[in-house]
Amino acid sequence: IVYKPGLIYEHVDLMLDNSALADVRVRKALLHAIDREAISERLFAGKQPVAHNFVHPLDWIHAADAPKYAFDPKRAKALLDEAGWSILKGGIRHDAKGKRLSLEIMTTAGNRVRELVEQVLQNYWKRVGVEVRVRNEPARVLFGETIAKRKFKAMAMYAWLSSPESVPRTTLHSESIPSDKNGWSGQNNPGFRNPEMDQLIDAVEIELDREKRLGLWRRIQEIYAEQLPVLPLYYRANVFVLPKWLK
Repeated sequence: IVYKPGLIYEHVDLMLDNSALADVRVRKALLHAIDREAISERLFAGKQPVAHNFVHPLDWIHAADAPKYAFDPKRAKALLDEAGWSILKGGIRHDAKGKRLSLEIMTTAGNRVRELVEQVLQNYWKRVGVEVRVRNEPARVLFGETIAKRKFKAMAMYAWLSSPESVPRTTLHSESIPSDKNGWSGQNNPGFRNPEMDQLIDAVEIELDREKRLGLWRRIQEIYAEQLPVLPLYYRANVFVLPKWLK
């Protein structure tokens, strides 16, 4: 059995129209609160490495020095306090007005691996005072309606399959936010809007100089890591089963 790194990027889309998730401190807290290394080791025997960005380390444009988020529950709690979710009632955080920090996560119903990961994430977030409810849907409904028309309330877990140096126009450019006006085209499902990111995507598509292109890609990954429109989880591995006698 041979395991090879793959370009399938498992992640959690965050609905940035959600009032709680609109605060980047909450988004960072959610990522600090989960031990992705432990998830990789315990659920996948270390075969599916932690993802820190949407660009795979195998890709030559990968920026190894882009910001990363280690498992740090204390930091997660501090960020949630800073964001105003500092009152604990029954183990769940509330703001000064008494609003409960309760979020919903969705994924493809019947996918046992994803449903297991959901439960693990739910448990990690509960430890820092974030209530997360699970509501899954069949893939046909989830992708055909809920995600495509941005109907998920807070979080949606699924994967992207990319090619090397794949420009993220459809997933990160503000013009690619699905809406009724554009016929629900585009895949910027979180609703991420960043003028600098738009300019970088426009520039990298037409830049032919390799070094200049590398600089543009580095900044794209930095903004992605700094703003966290998505929670990176892990890269899926490709598995090949071969008879031992085959040479």
